[in-house]
Amino acid sequence: MADTRPSIADKRRAFQQLHLAGCFVIPNPWDVGSARYLQSLGFKALATTSSGFAWSHGHADGAVSRDTVLAHLQDIVAATDVPVNADFESGFAPNAAGVAESVRLAVETGVAGLSIEDSTGDTANPLYALGVAVERIRAARRAIDKAGGDTLLVGRAECFLVGRPDLDETIGRLKAYAQAGADCLYAPGIRTREQIAAVVAGVAPKPLNLLVSSASELGMQEIAALGVRRVSVGGALARSAWGEFMRASRLIAEQGKFDAFANAASGHELNSLFSK
Repeated sequence: MADTRPSIADKRRAFQQLHLAGCFVIPNPWDVGSARYLQSLGFKALATTSSGFAWSHGHADGAVSRDTVLAHLQDIVAATDVPVNADFESGFAPNAAGVAESVRLAVETGVAGLSIEDSTGDTANPLYALGVAVERIRAARRAIDKAGGDTLLVGRAECFLVGRPDLDETIGRLKAYAQAGADCLYAPGIRTREQIAAVVAGVAPKPLNLLVSSASELGMQEIAALGVRRVSVGGALARSAWGEFMRASRLIAEQGKFDAFANAASGHELNSLFSK
């Protein structure tokens, strides 16, 4: 942690600057410890993960209350010196007025940005109708502007994650969210060079967030060349941690062996990190 810590306004200004040029990684911690470790590696910003946080509390993704998420955001912001973007799911409300109230509360936690999804959670109708989704983004924009306007708004089109991998629909939704006030656009689930390039071109000049949540042939150099502005990893770091924990635990339970501890982090290194 820095001796002189940046203010919320400082962090929000830095976050806005990051979106003006270049390409950066915004990794996703799920608790204070993982957030502080990622900060120690030099990442310029962090983003929360709804799934990673939910699993750490023994819940499925999407099953955590708004109050619990708001407390989590406040904890992560208070524990770090870099901008934090909130995975704010679908705004914790079924209507635009509720989204506006949720966004107001999220801004008060000190986050530098937040995302609003267009997914409904209803498998029969997984996406809000476009007009409704647009009004929800407009409501989020108005809430941010009323609070000072310096929190970055990310509009998410969840088409590829809910079984509607239609590139034209995805781009159309993202363009509508940009017109409604989103500063950055996000289409989780796109993976190929062709898909990424098409979405980058479709939302230009707005910046695009790319989700990389599994092993990929694309590294940061290739992703930057496609015109992506920022890269997040969603729950992938949390899943990686869970994967090692599950493998080590199963080895003990099923074979009575402790071999997996050979890859464990050093307690001395962790104590040194968190004593700063």
